[in-house]
Amino acid sequence: MEQYSSKLLQNAVDAFARLPGIGRKTALRLVLHLLKQSKEDVELFGDSIIKLRNEVIYCQKCHNISDRHLCHICSSPSRDISLVCVVENIRDVIAIENTGRFSGLYHVLGGIISPIDGIGPNDLNIESLVNRIKEDGVKELILALSTTMEGDTTNYYIFKKINYLDVKVTTIARGIAIGDELEYADEVTLGRSIINRTLYENSMSK
Repeated sequence: MEQYSSKLLQNAVDAFARLPGIGRKTALRLVLHLLKQSKEDVELFGDSIIKLRNEVIYCQKCHNISDRHLCHICSSPSRDISLVCVVENIRDVIAIENTGRFSGLYHVLGGIISPIDGIGPNDLNIESLVNRIKEDGVKELILALSTTMEGDTTNYYIFKKINYLDVKVTTIARGIAIGDELEYADEVTLGRSIINRTLYENSMSK
């Protein structure tokens, strides 16, 4: 453990180092950068994080982060409400939106089925997805989960769960390499994978 001349400095570095992907050297660099900023800028930075945590709202329909009970995507009159893209997390919504190739709505599961991590179907937003299909006139459901074993397991569970409903189920094209997570795909590849989606039943036979 590094030794610091100040306990305040050490506490700040410890806090940043708890963030994913941030090592202690990077944490120290970020803390020292903040110390060079004005008190007003640092207070604004800190207040924005605290306000986000205390006041964040999740969309009642798709579970995306929102400032209102319905996010700006779900409430937009220009979106195709009959087309719903199922994603693992909010980062995936951002990734797909950045492609500019999708005009439907989203449904954020909040994770994927992973028994080794203690995550089962009841821990995800699957029941609300089934209710949306029943109540909102959804005609096509795009399964856009990461192409991992856990993602494929979750796809299959959802497919079996809604198989009796009158809805077309598709999956993103395998331009996304096996084992890749959606958020790390480049925008062109991800956009093409959405456009060139295939019937889920056909993907199961490959």
